[in-house]
Amino acid sequence: MSLTLNLVAEPPILLILITVAFIAGFIDAIAGGGGLLTIPALLMAGLPPHLVLGTNKLCATFGSATASLAFYRKGLFDPKQWQRGLWATGIGAILGAVLAQQLPAQWLNQMLPLVVFACAAYLLFGPTPKANNEEEKPIIKTTRQWPQGLGLGFYDGVAGPGTGAFWTVSSLMLYPLDLLRASGVARSMNFVSNGAALSMFVISGNVAWAVGLGMGAALMLGATVGAKVAIGGGNKLIRPVFILVVMALAARLAWQHWLGV
Repeated sequence: MSLTLNLVAEPPILLILITVAFIAGFIDAIAGGGGLLTIPALLMAGLPPHLVLGTNKLCATFGSATASLAFYRKGLFDPKQWQRGLWATGIGAILGAVLAQQLPAQWLNQMLPLVVFACAAYLLFGPTPKANNEEEKPIIKTTRQWPQGLGLGFYDGVAGPGTGAFWTVSSLMLYPLDLLRASGVARSMNFVSNGAALSMFVISGNVAWAVGLGMGAALMLGATVGAKVAIGGGNKLIRPVFILVVMALAARLAWQHWLGV
C-alpha cells in the first residue's frame, strides 16, 4: 500500500505511467498488445508482480471498453454471433487470474519478461493481414469459439501481453473476416477477459486503485483516438514503432529481473 501511495506522490513517475497508458490505449485499439507497454512500465515503477497484473487489468478494462464500443457502433462486431466466444473468454480469464495469483512473485518476475519477448517476436516476424472491402456479414462457425475463447481468455488472466493481437490474428485464421472485423472481435473479447480477470484481482486485493484509475483514464483517451485511426486504416503506420518500443522495454525488464541490474 505504501508503495502505491509513494507512486501517487511522485508526479514524474505517475506522469510517465499515464503517458505510457495513453500510448498503450492508442496502440491497443489499432493492433492489440497494449499490455506489452503498461506491464513493463508498472514493473519498472517498482510495483510487485501480482499488483502489476491486477492494476494492469484495471486500466486495460477502461481502454478495451472504449475501443470495443467504438467498433460495435460501427457495426464491426455482432455479439449475437459471438455468444459462445464471450462466455468462453470470461471463464478462461477467471481461471487464468486465479492461477496467476497462486504463482510465487519470483516466478512472475522471471516469466513476464519472457512473455513480453515472445509476444514481441511473434508480432515482429508474423505476417501483417490486409483488410478488404467486404460489406456482407460473415458466417461465423461457433464451434471454434470455445477453444479459442478459453485459451486466449486463460492466457489473458495469467499474463495478458499481446492478447488483443493474438485475438486478431487467430480470428483472421479461423473465420472469414477482414482486418477491421477481426480487430472488432479482438477488442470486444479483450474487454470481457480484462473485466473477468479484474474481478478476481479485486477480490484478492491486488489492485493499486489510484494508479490504475489514472492510467485507465489515459487508456480510454488513447483508445478513443486509436479506434478512429484503426477504422480509418492506420495499422501499418504504428506497427513498426510499436514493435521497437516493446523490444526495448522487454530488454530492460530482462536486464532488471534476470541479471539483477
